[in-house]
Amino acid sequence: MPMPHAYRTASKDWQAFLADAKDRMGLTSDNMTYTAVDGVLQTFRRRLSVEQALAFADILPAVLRALFVYRWRPGPCEPWADRASLAAEAQAVRKDHNLTPDSCIEDTAWALRRAVRQIDLDRVLAGIGPEAQAFWAVDVQDPHELERRFP
Repeated sequence: MPMPHAYRTASKDWQAFLADAKDRMGLTSDNMTYTAVDGVLQTFRRRLSVEQALAFADILPAVLRALFVYRWRPGPCEPWADRASLAAEAQAVRKDHNLTPDSCIEDTAWALRRAVRQIDLDRVLAGIGPEAQAFWAVDVQDPHELERRFP
């Protein structure tokens, strides 16, 4: 079997995602963006069962997948909350070095949707439930802006 495309292009795919997220959040460094994205992923992950988290991880590009499971210690699922509370939770990651904007979930969702196959993401989120679908929902005027950035 040939090497999967996702592994061959992992760095390029990660840099494209990070650039999208950074631009969308109006941040000035990759480090700031990494912290914001990590906070969003941790916030989402805390609400998933192990099976749900692994299903979600399966559709992510390689580096995002690694970030999603990095230092994960599965425990009881946290309850879903309103968007502002979830954003505040993401902003609390590495609090002393966190400049994550209030729009971090929407901005990360926008970048994520450009990095994955929409049909796969929507299928996995539907299997998790409406709260997961709402978490990664993106409202855009032009659906073409969410077209996958790389094949």
